Amino acid sequence: MITARSLCQDENLGLLLVAGAQAADRPIEWPHAIELADPTPYLAGGELVMTTGINIGADAAAQRDYVARLAAAGTAALAVDTGTTLAEVPAGVLAAGDEHGVPILRVPASTPFIAIARVVIDAVRADQLRSVQRVVDQQEVLARATLRGGIPGVVGELADCLSAVVVAVAADGRELAAGGSTDAELISSLSETARRARDRGGLVTPHGDGWLTVQRMRAAQAVRGHLVVRTSEPLSDADRLLVAHAVSLISIALEKPARVQDAEQRLRSALTRQLLAGRETVDEGLLRYFGFVPDGDVVVVVLQHMGPVLAAEEAVGRRLADAGPYLMTTADREIVIVVPADGSAGRVRTLIGSQRGPSGGVSRAVPIAEVATGVEQARIAAESTAGQFTEFADLGPLAALLDSRAPGELRLLASVLDPLRDADEDLVATLAAFLRHNGQAEAAAAELQVHRHTLRNRMRRIGQLLGDDLTSADSRTQLWLAVRASQLLRSRRGPADHSGR
Repeated sequence: MITARSLCQDENLGLLLVAGAQAADRPIEWPHAIELADPTPYLAGGELVMTTGINIGADAAAQRDYVARLAAAGTAALAVDTGTTLAEVPAGVLAAGDEHGVPILRVPASTPFIAIARVVIDAVRADQLRSVQRVVDQQEVLARATLRGGIPGVVGELADCLSAVVVAVAADGRELAAGGSTDAELISSLSETARRARDRGGLVTPHGDGWLTVQRMRAAQAVRGHLVVRTSEPLSDADRLLVAHAVSLISIALEKPARVQDAEQRLRSALTRQLLAGRETVDEGLLRYFGFVPDGDVVVVVLQHMGPVLAAEEAVGRRLADAGPYLMTTADREIVIVVPADGSAGRVRTLIGSQRGPSGGVSRAVPIAEVATGVEQARIAAESTAGQFTEFADLGPLAALLDSRAPGELRLLASVLDPLRDADEDLVATLAAFLRHNGQAEAAAAELQVHRHTLRNRMRRIGQLLGDDLTSADSRTQLWLAVRASQLLRSRRGPADHSGR
């Protein structure tokens, strides 16, 4: 950006700032040499006006009027030659420059206007090139965000690039993503603006102390939704280009054919199974395609009690489509989801946890090579509570005690339950529910969907088989440890194996 002050710092020009210093940092958009008494009809604002002084006025009053007209037209600065008509800049021009905030530059006789013009034009072109390069760089950032984070990734990066609040809303009124603010009321207001836009686009309107830009998102002929951008100032040309690029990326994502989505999910499922089988079999290119860093950390989410698995997988996939990178597969009656450990797990938990019915577990962050360990942790967390989400890290010291134990150690801990398995496998599940609800029979019976008298009869039988006092804190601790060890053994063998031995 070139200004009156920076022009004066060019020693080759020899310009001197003699008035209007308070506005000397205003950007100059173009040089214009003009000798009319009223040049304002030929000015667009932001110009450096250059004059030899022929028609600036014969007295101080006329000179002040001349500068006042330039100020009203948005002139960036006035350069007055002192080697042709004038020997010095007139006092009326100096006074008016200070009064109206128009920088006045004294041009020595040795400096032609063409030299000043070249410096200004070169600086303006350099600014334009930098602006174009910035847009190109930011377009690449948005493209990478699309691969890594889907629509939320694009919206978030656009908000960062523009220092704006950005909301994307689908044609059916669904809020696809929001970025740049955590103010729920503001985001809701912008979403409502998008919903009211209907098929309109290219709308720019004031919004409080800022500005709203609303763009249609469309592919082919159909309008797929609207993107709303709130900024403190109207968008520049470069910013509008960036918004248009983001709109295109989001529109393409919304238009993706169902058969492509189906093929991608099949590929996701295969890749997830490869991760579960072992890191050395995984194609790093596929990991990057789905937005994962081959050496990065991930979090595993296990969903249970989702009903028919194929229908549940389709429903979950629709909800995850706009939540950022994810991998997903089914395993018996479970859905296994793998997401990057950079906050994606929270978005998945919010999306899935808002549904009624399923319970789930969330692992600690693990290297992508150790997805199988993450699945173990997530299963233990899922089975620790019924009908809700639990994080493995929230299980406390018990999780730390069991984590990374060898199979032999786990079998030893779980062997306490062998008498129950030999008698009736349902007794283990009954004991687990009883302990999980801190000995509250009513709550345990409700979870197991049995009558409370049935539960009490089972608990009496469990006490007899184990020869243990189930009211003792020590006994409950040992039995809870055995239940958890049994669950971990089962998770390592897969959910279809319920032996625990």
